[in-house]
Amino acid sequence: MQRPADHPTILTGKVGVLVVNLGTPDAPDTPSVKRYLKEFLSDKRVVEIPSLIWQPILRAIILNTRPKKSAHAYSQVWTDEGSPLAAITAAQARALQVRLGDAAIVRHAMRYQSPAMAKELDALLEAGCERILVAPLYPHYSGATTASALDAVADWIKARRRLPALRTLPPYHDDPAYIGALHADLGRQIDALDFKPELLMLSFHGMPERTLLLGDPYHCHCRKTARLVSERFATTHPGLRIETTFQSRFGRAKWLEPATDTVLIAEGQKGTKAIAIAAPGFSADCLETLEELSIRGKEDFFEAGGTHFASLTCLNDGDEGMGLLETLVRRELSGWI
Repeated sequence: MQRPADHPTILTGKVGVLVVNLGTPDAPDTPSVKRYLKEFLSDKRVVEIPSLIWQPILRAIILNTRPKKSAHAYSQVWTDEGSPLAAITAAQARALQVRLGDAAIVRHAMRYQSPAMAKELDALLEAGCERILVAPLYPHYSGATTASALDAVADWIKARRRLPALRTLPPYHDDPAYIGALHADLGRQIDALDFKPELLMLSFHGMPERTLLLGDPYHCHCRKTARLVSERFATTHPGLRIETTFQSRFGRAKWLEPATDTVLIAEGQKGTKAIAIAAPGFSADCLETLEELSIRGKEDFFEAGGTHFASLTCLNDGDEGMGLLETLVRRELSGWI
């Protein structure tokens, strides 16, 4: 039918993919970090303490002390392209767009700060996407990560009149493509080192222990990934010891153990001289890998007696990482493209 002359142009018929990661400050300074932490730590999925108790603590104490310290940490890893996490996630989206070609429109967003998920979903809708796959880049499901990203999608849905069909990327902690990509990428990095590590530490982001007791599958997902990766390395790197640890403890509550920093110190003290450490739960290098592991982790290990240390990079936008992402996304877009 002929549209009326005053009918607005509405694009249709497209498929969209929104790649989502956690978030990052806009700059490595105290005000920017404070804005980021305020949004991040106000998420009830992240901090499950009742607001009446938590918000006064957050506003009166944490937001007046932690931002300066965190800004210094960010300044140590900031690049000409900005935050490593933001730059790498953008590169992943661009590379995925090349791999998918005209089959889908790919954009990226952050759960906290910018680019905001709602804004990027709006952009996909405006571009004519009647079907959208939201792809949180978290291999291991947690209420604080995957579920929080889906909360943001739900908030967007409730505030919009015109909506697309939606799919979401499930966790992929035991997917053969993920395990294969990790094994190939980490194995290549280990083989390129100028020393032979005695121990490969697989460090996952920590969560309060109570999340496990309340039924969050995150801990089990991490442990399964570590077991499957260890089985692969047993055939290609016999004799390489592999340990699983959890990093980034915060607050006084009991967190998942063993703690990465504690294990690094203990290994150095008992005579381990050469360690490689990897963070399989992160799809892109960020503050937790580049500062917490590469800088502070190395310092802890050397001060305890270690002599050789390597922090291995995440999958990022390398061949193994992008091959994995394309495989996952094409699977979830089946029937749409």
